[in-house]
Amino acid sequence: MEFVFHLVVVLHFVGLALLLGAFLVQVRDPQKTVTRWMWDGALTQLLTGLIMVGMISGGLLGDEEKADLNETKIGVKLVIVVVIAALAFVGKKRPAPQVGLWAAIGLLTLANVAIAVFW
Repeated sequence: MEFVFHLVVVLHFVGLALLLGAFLVQVRDPQKTVTRWMWDGALTQLLTGLIMVGMISGGLLGDEEKADLNETKIGVKLVIVVVIAALAFVGKKRPAPQVGLWAAIGLLTLANVAIAVFW
């Protein structure tokens, strides 16, 4: 079961790469817009995050990991990724430029990374 968990973690990082990469690739572009990759990355992050928490909470990895689960941190990260997904959903249907939505998605993604590392 540990292999499956590690595979889900890798997919979680792929979702992060999609979100952050789609943001960073447009830094110099004056027509900043929300891309399909941001939407896909947000959904990947959301789904894999829920799977990881479910696996830990369900005791599939042992009691040590369950004791380390910070529910407040997970809740904050969940709210942020749901907001990112909502912004990406709205943004992918609007015409460019979308500087505000693009910036919000990028900043919230960076905030989620900072929370994961420093909290």
